[in-house]
Amino acid sequence: MMAAAFHKRLLLAAALAGALTGALAGTPALPLPAAAQAPAAAQPKPKLSASEAFEKQDSTFLQLHARFLARAKSGPVGLLFLGDSITAGWQRAPHIWEAYYGKYQPANFGIGGARTQNLIWQIEHGELEGIAPKVTVLMMGTNNSLDYNAEEIAAADRKIVAMVRARLPETKILVLGIFPRGPRDPKGGPITPAAVEEAAKRMATIDAVNRDLAALDDGKMVRFLDIGAVFLGQDGRIPKSIMPDQLHPGAAGYQLWADAMQPLLDSMMKQ
Repeated sequence: MMAAAFHKRLLLAAALAGALTGALAGTPALPLPAAAQAPAAAQPKPKLSASEAFEKQDSTFLQLHARFLARAKSGPVGLLFLGDSITAGWQRAPHIWEAYYGKYQPANFGIGGARTQNLIWQIEHGELEGIAPKVTVLMMGTNNSLDYNAEEIAAADRKIVAMVRARLPETKILVLGIFPRGPRDPKGGPITPAAVEEAAKRMATIDAVNRDLAALDDGKMVRFLDIGAVFLGQDGRIPKSIMPDQLHPGAAGYQLWADAMQPLLDSMMKQ
């Protein structure tokens, strides 16, 4: 029975993805009512890929989603992190996580590879139900930065903030500027001119998104913090000791993140 129920959930998620995958590509597979039209980056979508087997890539997304639902039911959440692999990667620095956030009854709902539309889907499917964190830390958009423009990504992030505010009206939101990233080969190969060009394009988009998101700061319930500069060396590049792959922080990077964020986070937690 449990296997059948899980299979039914997979089919439901796949059906949802089928209706939305076209929208992400700019050509909807199914027509949407006029009232439902929104930028693709702001359309809810489970992390399904037409180019990879569902069971191989995306059962992990649904398994993590189920784990987050269980965490929400298992006990109080005083501090919540929402994001992609950069946020999920706190597991690589558990000593820093515990030292800075253990006292807050933290939960980390970051998922590797997630885009803004994936987090929207997570929220729409109950990940904020039954919890009341004092603060939610949000950073999303780096995985959108090649295929979407800054306006679309910022609109999606604003939608996420609005969704959190609607579901958790007493929760303060700390919106982080998207972290810088450098030229990289995901497979660890040599850096090519194309990779340099892609990184420059992504960073132009990220900088524009961060400028837009800064306007969300109301000084009370929603705060914006851009700590990107702490990850850069004097030459303006990201040292490999901080982000070995030019995207994901190593332990030194997470230490910089914790130190740069703590004064504002601590203030928000005390208010």
